[in-house]
Amino acid sequence: MKMNRWTVGLAAVGLVSLSSVVQAEEKLVPLMTALSSTTLSGYISTSAIWRPGNGMATPGRNFDGNYPASAINKQDGFNVDVVSLTLDKPLDEGQWSAGYHVQALLGPDATLRGTGLKSPGVTVDNDFALHEAYVALRAPVGNGLDFRIGQFTTFVGYESYDYYKNPNYSRSYAFGIEPNSHVGVTASYTFNEIVSAMVGVANSGSSWINSKAATQSAKYYLALVTLTAPEATGFLKGSTLSLGYQNGENDATVGTGVHQVNYYAGLNIATPLAGLNFGASADYADNLAGAINHAQAYGLYVSYQATEKLKLNTRGEWAEGTTGIYGTGGYSVGPKADELAAITFTADYSLWQNVITRGEVRWDHDMTGNSSIGGYNNSVTLALNVIYKF
Repeated sequence: MKMNRWTVGLAAVGLVSLSSVVQAEEKLVPLMTALSSTTLSGYISTSAIWRPGNGMATPGRNFDGNYPASAINKQDGFNVDVVSLTLDKPLDEGQWSAGYHVQALLGPDATLRGTGLKSPGVTVDNDFALHEAYVALRAPVGNGLDFRIGQFTTFVGYESYDYYKNPNYSRSYAFGIEPNSHVGVTASYTFNEIVSAMVGVANSGSSWINSKAATQSAKYYLALVTLTAPEATGFLKGSTLSLGYQNGENDATVGTGVHQVNYYAGLNIATPLAGLNFGASADYADNLAGAINHAQAYGLYVSYQATEKLKLNTRGEWAEGTTGIYGTGGYSVGPKADELAAITFTADYSLWQNVITRGEVRWDHDMTGNSSIGGYNNSVTLALNVIYKF
């Protein structure tokens, strides 16, 4: 069974439940095609969110906020988040191996994801999007050199787009300043049990499919190095440290010569106490949205497997950016840059097979006192997330 790097990293130290992922992925449906190893899988994510007292702007929130401009408001009601369908033919153990991966998104989150089509001056933004679509190839170089050609998700980031792969339902502040996906080519190589690396080159940092810079030589570059604690480290076995760097034009800067730059560090730490694990992330971005600005976000994660069925996840975070990055609705009027903090508590309790049921409480705080959270400095949201995986 093959899992993506987010799932493996989080599951290795217990920040996501490996059993909940395996329940679905061990039951992948084989399709009657020329390639018998092609499988169909996916999930449906639904939610209910209540924000008592104030239901206006929600700066820094991703996929669970209030989006009046696009008529997608997830606050104070019941929601269909997304339907995800995946066709996959993973690489086998052969020296010359080939496969492919396609993940399509349907529903409101497909619109918010922004990975639709784009032609000159026109964007097609609707309830369908390609999350990933690439050809996978393996060459017999050393331990095996793996390539992906097509559309792939960005390298940097502690959290995944897919709901069930994250310890919390809501996304972090950092998620919003990271690129989404790219069209290009990547190469990955595992040097030994400790060191692995990925590099890539893409058209741009834009999530719009096939979006390119006006200058042919202007490309987008990606790199990620991951260090994994070996078995000899005892209880730290499986702990990981990832360092990422990306540089190039994004959608808003195509043709301007301005490059968005992202730096990332992510840490997953196992502990000697069974069921208790820690994580940390740091993101820094320059030149977001085509302007000379910056943003930074930091997060701490704690996960505890209290019982066989109950898992408790906590995230604390802080983010700061040039005014307008984390402030909306014209409320950021003070001299200070946008600055937010949040604490999120999530209880994940397994009741049905292949189903994730979790409740979440999140508190957001505007540290500048500029009332950027819908005219307030504080906001509490309650959420219920139910996901069926197949």
